[in-house]
Amino acid sequence: RVAIVTGAGAGLGRAEALGLAAAGAAVVVNDMSSSAQDVAQEIREAGGDAVAHVGDISAWSTGQALVQTALASFGRLDVVVNNAGVVRDRMIFNMSEQEWDVVIAVHLKGHFVLSRFATEHWRQEYRKREMPTFASIINTASEAFLTGSPGQPNYAAAKAGIASLTLSTARGCARYGVRANAICPRARTAMTADVLQAAPEQGPDPLSTDQVVPLVTYLASPAAAAVNGQVFVVYGGEVALMAAPTVEKRFSSAGVWTAREMASALGGYFDDRDPALSFSAKDALRMD
Repeated sequence: RVAIVTGAGAGLGRAEALGLAAAGAAVVVNDMSSSAQDVAQEIREAGGDAVAHVGDISAWSTGQALVQTALASFGRLDVVVNNAGVVRDRMIFNMSEQEWDVVIAVHLKGHFVLSRFATEHWRQEYRKREMPTFASIINTASEAFLTGSPGQPNYAAAKAGIASLTLSTARGCARYGVRANAICPRARTAMTADVLQAAPEQGPDPLSTDQVVPLVTYLASPAAAAVNGQVFVVYGGEVALMAAPTVEKRFSSAGVWTAREMASALGGYFDDRDPALSFSAKDALRMD
């Protein structure tokens, strides 16, 4: 199988590229810097197949070039791992336009750009062969979208968009044999260095990027053919399959609501409810 991994020059992307290569995939290693070439060389020295592509994943042309590189180098494309990302942390009242735009561009647009050209290719293959392609997209969301990270409104919004993009892709492309799933990894990388506790001095690191790779490798494989449109939280020895949102309470009116009726129905309910409760999935993510 042939995989493209974005943001694979370091951190989680590098671990994913190495893991997929170790599992037998040929890998197109993408990054903004020449570190992509270093990782591709590392894979080749270990006996695998890899080529590097240096480019900005938020650029339309990069999405096209990555798919073309996979086809030209290896003759096919089976797996896309959308991983590239940046952070520009700031409270919403202090955030600049540039800090918002760059995070949305790299994360959300970057996921879209590559997925757009990969799914176009797979749809064409389906029409040629009139049979499913058995392709897999693995997107990288974050618990920030599940909890509403207060110092990361740009990042949380991008990751929420990625989760919705994943679901839309899964539903729109299943007929062509394309699966799309999202992971929310807890992993120690340069991007998370300021928010995660220090690594243990002894024993395995539960937040090592290597702890995330087995789930990615599984989702990339035909063994996960029945898994589509799902969101997972993963770290250490834990994998949590997140459920879709549920309705907590319905408020109904026989006719058109009045403001007074609305205040009575909703206000009365919230009077006796814990004010700290919100749409956040914070409690569901306490797996330790």
